[in-house]
Amino acid sequence: MNIIKKEVSLGDGRHIEIETGKLAKQADGSAVVRMNDTMLLATVCAKKEVGENVDFMPLTVDYQEKYAAMGRFPGGFFRREARPSEHEILIARLVDRALRPLFPDNFHAEVQVQITLMSGDKETMPDQLAALAAASALAVSDIPFNGPVSEVRVSYLDGQYVINTPMADIDRAELDLIVAATAENIMMVEGEMKEVSEEIMLGALKAAHEAIKEQCRVIAELTVDSGKTEKREYCHEVNDEELRQRLHDAVYQKCYDFSKQGIANKHAREEGFDAIKQEFIDANYTEETLTDEIQFMIDRYYHDTEREAMRDMVLNERTRLDGRQLDEIRPLWSEVDYLPSVHGSAIFTRGETQSLSTCTLGTKLDAQTIDGAVIEGTRRFLLHYNFPGFATGEVKRSGSTSRREVGHGHLAWRALKEVLPSEEECPYTIRVVSDILESNGSSSMATVCAGCMALMDAGVKIRKPVAGIAMGLISKGDKWAVLSDILGDEDHLGDMDFKVTGTRDGITACQMDIKVDGLSYDVLAKALEQARQGRLHILDHIQSTIAAPREDYKPFVPRIVQIQIPKDFIGAVIGKGGEVIQKIQAETDTIINIEEVGDQGIVDIASANKDGIEAAVKWIKDICTVPEVGQVYDAKVVSIVEFGAFLEYLPGKEGLMHISEYDWKRTDTLENLLHVGDTVQVKIIAIDEKNGKLKLSRKALLPKPEGYVEEKPRSNGGGHGNGGNRSNGPRREGGRNEGHGDERRRSGGERRK
Repeated sequence: MNIIKKEVSLGDGRHIEIETGKLAKQADGSAVVRMNDTMLLATVCAKKEVGENVDFMPLTVDYQEKYAAMGRFPGGFFRREARPSEHEILIARLVDRALRPLFPDNFHAEVQVQITLMSGDKETMPDQLAALAAASALAVSDIPFNGPVSEVRVSYLDGQYVINTPMADIDRAELDLIVAATAENIMMVEGEMKEVSEEIMLGALKAAHEAIKEQCRVIAELTVDSGKTEKREYCHEVNDEELRQRLHDAVYQKCYDFSKQGIANKHAREEGFDAIKQEFIDANYTEETLTDEIQFMIDRYYHDTEREAMRDMVLNERTRLDGRQLDEIRPLWSEVDYLPSVHGSAIFTRGETQSLSTCTLGTKLDAQTIDGAVIEGTRRFLLHYNFPGFATGEVKRSGSTSRREVGHGHLAWRALKEVLPSEEECPYTIRVVSDILESNGSSSMATVCAGCMALMDAGVKIRKPVAGIAMGLISKGDKWAVLSDILGDEDHLGDMDFKVTGTRDGITACQMDIKVDGLSYDVLAKALEQARQGRLHILDHIQSTIAAPREDYKPFVPRIVQIQIPKDFIGAVIGKGGEVIQKIQAETDTIINIEEVGDQGIVDIASANKDGIEAAVKWIKDICTVPEVGQVYDAKVVSIVEFGAFLEYLPGKEGLMHISEYDWKRTDTLENLLHVGDTVQVKIIAIDEKNGKLKLSRKALLPKPEGYVEEKPRSNGGGHGNGGNRSNGPRREGGRNEGHGDERRRSGGERRK
């Protein structure tokens, strides 16, 4: 075996190891990357053949975390890894976006990259190593690739930039970004921030790029050492240069002039460009001479010419396809409380992009369980993004959630989670759903705006409103133009898609994909400042529609009341097999959740019925009440015996009222005076210090007759006049203390005699 090992230093004593030549040798390329005890295996394979008329890059990137890597079993019935989780999809997207722009434009063979977490630890996040592993596998293959490229995590901690941050420090970082870059250019950025400034973000990009340059240097050495400097030959395009030039000469100016018209309607604009192409076809071909191959080349060449004309028009005329200025935001309109039965709703429309978002408030039982190989826990804030075909006027089969929908929803989730109130302030599980009803660019940013408004409409006390905007870039030579609030066409034909979200005070999330070499930090600074101005404009609009979160939740929203009980009483509230808590929920129409936190039990009681909540609170407090001498209760008769009656003075707690404590006058039997289910007001007159048994008395609450003479203690009853308590402390609900069963059996035996 020709095993090659390389090491990348992070400059602070930590290092990353890259190894190839040991595992998966039949793949076109494979590599193992290790940092601490986290190990990733990446493999890459590319087909040798290409189908006819393919003009795109069929790249698939898959990322999977093996549960065995963390010494765990997968959940579910089959106990094996199945379809990728959202976490795995998001990491695969990060790698895909770093790799895809670097394959040659004319290379159209299907490529599959697979990255697997083989070993993990609790210190090293695998997402910061995934692209390095994939790029290393490509480096030792013969697949054409314009790398090397790599990714790192960069955080801003205690005033310093940290590369590949330890897992325990990520949550407290002010900034957490994944950055991908070649040695020359930044390619991709995604992450979240705690309202940081544009200057801190730019500093993070520079720090990340310096670390990536070292990784790219080591990957380049790996290519040389593996002998893979020569890549495979390929020919995936059939071209007709005469046709290309003839089409360009015929349609370029027409496309340029049409772009200048500033047509805002997307479909009208598409029809106009299609008409230019069709005019060229009609002038040069008949049905007989227009073969499929020629039609395919015309479509490709026309797309390239249209792109060139549109870009030149923007750079020369300093105006946009829809007639806007470079920094102009499309017309905005919005509305809240549109849906009458949901907890919160908002419509946000920007140009031809529209999101209808809803907010639903639930209990802790509605929280999402995270059961990944590396990350476990629960999530109390969920955001889901849906993009149906009709949003773009297309017929599209409905199926499972796409990777794009997962990615856009996660970006909006990151944007909004920073401003949510704490769990103590808002004990709800919160779900926001964005349904995109129209789309012409920036639908994820419309989701941020509509989601923010839906939260406020629901009465969630977010700290500050959040807005999002997508920035674009067109550059050619020394000319460049930064575009605010880009259209779908400007995203597709431009050089950058830079989404920025934030409050008035700073950035909360970002996502950037760059398709051009040599993007300077001056251009990025310009884009960030232009994005800040656009964000403020959108925030003004949002607050003109809803200035602040509603003072109260809507009447039909379940209210949640939180109380604390001693930890020792948790079992009493739950009951054997959950019978007590289930009874409380059924009879009070509430949902109850109990968690043990320190020495306390935290009880959340939720219901849309205020009276039900109050009843449940009283019930639980009664269960947790420690009885004291002198307390008076309305007790329910549970059973009647010769020597008295057992009474339930609190839920699940019983005591004995001896027959002599029923009245001041002599009482020989209670059978005609009390019945099971009757309510009797009694007073606790004694508690046995040894066994906790209570002595209950009705007569202690009655006026003492004049001249009353105390009777001698009765001889029968086996001393039961001392009373009893059938509660067995805080952890027994409705159960009877030891001894009471014997006591009642003895009484029954006396009756049988």
